[in-house]
Formats: sequence, C-alpha cells, structure tokens
Amino acid sequence: MEPQSNPQKEIEKLAKEYQIAQEQLRLVTLQLEQLKAQEAELSGAKEQLEKATGKTYSSIGGIMVETDKEKALADVNDKAELTKARLNSINKQYTELRNKEKTLNDKITEIYKGVQ
Repeated sequence: MEPQSNPQKEIEKLAKEYQIAQEQLRLVTLQLEQLKAQEAELSGAKEQLEKATGKTYSSIGGIMVETDKEKALADVNDKAELTKARLNSINKQYTELRNKEKTLNDKITEIYKGVQ
C-alpha cells in the first residue's frame, strides 16, 4: 500500500468498505441460518418418510397430492443435497468476508496508530 498524503481520507474510504463488508457478512449470516433451518427441516422430513407406512403426500404449488414414498424420499434427498451444496458455498463466502472484515479493521487500526 503506498503512503497516503491524507490519512483521514484513507480512513474514510476503508471505513466505508468495512461497513459494506459488515452488511454483506450480516446478509450471509442470515442466509446461513435459513439454510441450516432448511437442512434440519429436510432431515426431519426424511426421517418421517423413512418411517412412513401407507399413503405418502407431497405439497405441490400449495396443494397436497398423493405420491410414491420412494419418489418423495428421492425429492427430499435431492433438496437436502442442494441445500448442503449451498451451505458449503455460503460458508466459504462467510469465511472470505470475515477475513476481509478483519483485514480492513487491521488497516484502519494501523492508520490510526500512525496518525497519533
């Protein structure tokens, strides 16, 4: 990083980036929570389907239709797999954003120390 003639402007620029990173981190955290809840819900649905005997129903567009147990189980497994892939992706984003936030915080702290 080349030295800035105006540390205040550099701090303002970094502070804006830091705020953006924090907001992105907040949104990613919300997505993680939603995906974890969805993963738990799918796990429960899979458990119930495996125990089920008799008729099995699936919700399609707000209506319940009778379906084959194996098909319903395959659908739940597909959704669980997709959710797991999305969770992995969002976890990676979360880690990258945490690192970016820490780096920005360190830079701001470094500039403040240099000004004092």
